[in-house]
Amino acid sequence: MSNQKNSQELTGFKKYMQEQNIEFSWNRIGIQALGGMAHGLFASLLIGTIISTIGMFIPGTAGEFLAEVAGYTREIQGAAMAIAIGYSVGASPFVLYSLATVGFAANSLGGAGGPLAVYFIALIAVFFGKLVSKRTPVDLIVTPSVTILIGVLVAKFLAPPIGRAASSLGGIIMWATDQQPFVMGILVSVIVGIILTLPISSAAVCAALGLVGLAGGAAVAGCCAQMVGFAVCSYRENKMNGLVSIGIGTSMLLVPNLLKKPVLWLPAVIASFITGPIATCIFQLQMNGTPISSGMGTCGLVGPIGVITGWLSPSDIALAAGMSGVHPGALDWIGLALICVILPGVISLVVSELMRKKGWISMGDYKLV
Repeated sequence: MSNQKNSQELTGFKKYMQEQNIEFSWNRIGIQALGGMAHGLFASLLIGTIISTIGMFIPGTAGEFLAEVAGYTREIQGAAMAIAIGYSVGASPFVLYSLATVGFAANSLGGAGGPLAVYFIALIAVFFGKLVSKRTPVDLIVTPSVTILIGVLVAKFLAPPIGRAASSLGGIIMWATDQQPFVMGILVSVIVGIILTLPISSAAVCAALGLVGLAGGAAVAGCCAQMVGFAVCSYRENKMNGLVSIGIGTSMLLVPNLLKKPVLWLPAVIASFITGPIATCIFQLQMNGTPISSGMGTCGLVGPIGVITGWLSPSDIALAAGMSGVHPGALDWIGLALICVILPGVISLVVSELMRKKGWISMGDYKLV
């Protein structure tokens, strides 16, 4: 009876879907695909950001070469994310290779929502590519053609609205910047920090808003709280590999874990809630470097370095907003270290340990997939 039931389940459409390795499950579409996207982003844009940061301190040809490499990683990030998504959901070779074009198009057309656009559009392209994969004598032509044409077509219609939706978050951020420094520090820090961890480009949002000054400083605090906070409170599970890849790479690596158990977000969010107003009201931390640095956090140490370069040589946007350079004193340096590294680490660790004792966090919850 059981064999007859299994035979019936593997006929027609269900059988075809299984043969093509097409699975509509939360684990595959949500957890595996988002994990793959984060890995692709890390292996392109984020590692490029780290390389670029190193290049800033190396003079001459070597520094120029590292800057050139970083430029290539920025251009190819969409392709890298799409291929990583395809690999994570078991795409066949021709589907996988074709996703480079799809990812590039989706990221280019998606603007601030580029990573999110790549995620949805790559999954759609994978589905149609898998439908026809290895089903014709001319698979070399059919599968890449279907994957690329449908993927790019969907990108043209879907990516721009996703980009506009991501950019609309800027309205919320700008409303937050108009509040009193204490309230503004909390709101901007928490909102931008959460955006940093989500598959949305916080750097692009901050750049589009020209986020500098105290608001930029609050954004730096929130982004650093997410990255350093998650790196520290997940150390038990991920050890030094996680400390480095999350702390100076991206907290987006933990998105699959957060989707499975949203309470895991609390330590980093609480850290950003506390460090934001400390940055704005006590240390008056300002981002007068390039606005994009406001949304980078400790990724390649771009956020802290942006603050330092803004002290010494304010960006054109900061100058236009009436900001000026400063001669940093001991309090400025202490504030920068506390806001970007020390407080996020300590607060997140204390909160996460309390949550572990309460049973809200279990061993393995933060394990990178």
